[in-house]
Amino acid sequence: MTVHDELGDALRELEATMKAASLWRMERPDANAFESVQPFCIDTMTLPQWLRFVFIARLEVLVETRSPMPAQCDVAPAVEAWLTQEGTRASDRLLMCRVVEEIDRLVTEN
Repeated sequence: MTVHDELGDALRELEATMKAASLWRMERPDANAFESVQPFCIDTMTLPQWLRFVFIARLEVLVETRSPMPAQCDVAPAVEAWLTQEGTRASDRLLMCRVVEEIDRLVTEN
């Protein structure tokens, strides 16, 4: 199994985890929200919106095209901080963080 295959599996797991934690169903942000220059589009999107419409979407393109991975990926700390601040259930927070840490690892180590 290639790193692209593993990353594809991890992205599907992230989607399933977000759905189970009720963090998936939301409206797509306005087009101008994607023009943010802030990390995680923090000034124009919630973190779940960014995960769904930016992070997952961009990594899915890398998987589909078998493109080179970014040099660095360190999203898990932001996910953990946001979920903690939002008071997300500990079990959902643990699952979300675990899958995002795996995505960070797959991207960074390859």
